[in-house]
Amino acid sequence: MRCLMCENLSLSHICKKCQSTFLTPSIYRRKIFQDIEVISFYKYSDIKNLLHTKHTDLGYYIYTILAKNSLAKFASEFSYEHQLTSIAIDDTLSDAYSHTAILNKALKSDFISPKFNKLRAKNRVSYSGKSREFRMLNPRNFELKDFKEKELILVDDIVTTGSTFTQAISLLHSKEKNILFCLSLADASVK
Repeated sequence: MRCLMCENLSLSHICKKCQSTFLTPSIYRRKIFQDIEVISFYKYSDIKNLLHTKHTDLGYYIYTILAKNSLAKFASEFSYEHQLTSIAIDDTLSDAYSHTAILNKALKSDFISPKFNKLRAKNRVSYSGKSREFRMLNPRNFELKDFKEKELILVDDIVTTGSTFTQAISLLHSKEKNILFCLSLADASVK
């Protein structure tokens, strides 16, 4: 096959050279609701075309590569006083896989234990390209499946306005869960 970025022959959808050149993560931080930090690894504009593959069969492979280069690396270097739980925002299967479940799975490490199918949106509306006002008028209406862990890391692919994380955090706080921080692949506010 050919690398999607340089078109050279490759054993992967994105060759190792392009992964090293174009997909080396940086750390971007911002605060959202109740001063909770969101840590992102890429500027949205730098990987926009790759992120848009999430609704295609190719997306599984692209998200796996992105997760390995960012979240898995983060998890391997992360330490804490005890093991934490990570949950993905709305890891519902779509097109035979869940892009947020791929990201969450990459966090498995000595200090992070991913849980799946815990936080689901009842409202299936897409926020892609929508305004903050649209997002506020069309809340995700998350539902939470019960689990015992109290300290959490929230995971999503893109943070734009922060409204999805904010809605999830509000629900989790109402269930006496403590969100230590959020992780996203890309931050749309970084220029």
